[in-house]
Amino acid sequence: MMIVDAIVGFLSGGTGLWALSLSAFLSATILPGSSEALLAASLASDPGTDRALLLVALASFFNTLGSMTSWAIGRYFPKKAPETAAVNRLRRWGAPALALAWVPVVGDMLPLAAGWLRIGFWPALLWTALGKTARYAVLTIGLLGLL
Repeated sequence: MMIVDAIVGFLSGGTGLWALSLSAFLSATILPGSSEALLAASLASDPGTDRALLLVALASFFNTLGSMTSWAIGRYFPKKAPETAAVNRLRRWGAPALALAWVPVVGDMLPLAAGWLRIGFWPALLWTALGKTARYAVLTIGLLGLL
């Protein structure tokens, strides 16, 4: 039990920022994660506006970083894109479809497909970051009761 407490203490760092960052990164990959739950817990522990902005920025940054890692895997490892629904959506809609990369399960494959299709880094980053930031901002506003 002491090891678990030590790990939780390290990740929480007194504020939970490390845990939220790690969870947001992992949640953007095909690995399971629950960054929304950690964001909600962090907001509940300190619902101040400055803290909320920091939490949205961290979650958005690390979740986008996780998606761009998937983009890089798709871009630099396989040479041919498989025929999947995500690939077909990106062929049809292009980089703006990456604004939906936040959607659970389906969205995790969009950045990978964007890499396979050789969608450029900057358009992929822009649309992915916009979608993910909007998701965390709306969630935060809702949790704080500002809607």
